[in-house]
Amino acid sequence: MSDMRQLYQEVILDHNRKPRNWGAIADANRHAEGHNPLCGDHIKLSMNVLNDKIDAIAFEGHGCAICKASSSMMTSAVKGKTVREAEMMVEEFRGMTTGTLNPETRENHLGRLKVFAGVKDLPSRVKCAILPWHTLHAALTSVVSVSTEGEADPIPGSEIGGQ
Repeated sequence: MSDMRQLYQEVILDHNRKPRNWGAIADANRHAEGHNPLCGDHIKLSMNVLNDKIDAIAFEGHGCAICKASSSMMTSAVKGKTVREAEMMVEEFRGMTTGTLNPETRENHLGRLKVFAGVKDLPSRVKCAILPWHTLHAALTSVVSVSTEGEADPIPGSEIGGQ
């Protein structure tokens, strides 16, 4: 087993067992729900955006280990970022997990999130990893809910878009 694959598995297991930023923010000014009907992932994201920065962010729900780990790492990565920086990370993460961005050859802001680069080789798991990021984008753009399927898919026409 390669070192990267082993690291990926360890990170997924750690964040699945002990998710960071788990729960809800009672006085949140942004909310969104994300649902992946194929595997049953369902997350709720709450956050406070103050002065164009993500001041606080939390998630709750149920899902597979990849979705939960992606949610956990995403919330940690975007806390304190501006809305623009967070949206840039959404695009970079989407590109990395769908194979259109190689994080090793192109400058990016993914840092530790690069551990998810191997998801592109697991087509049935890409939507699990991306769901939290689509939910973040929805919350940042005042969309109440998002799905990974059909016309609700945030990236229709893509290799993971179902159209």
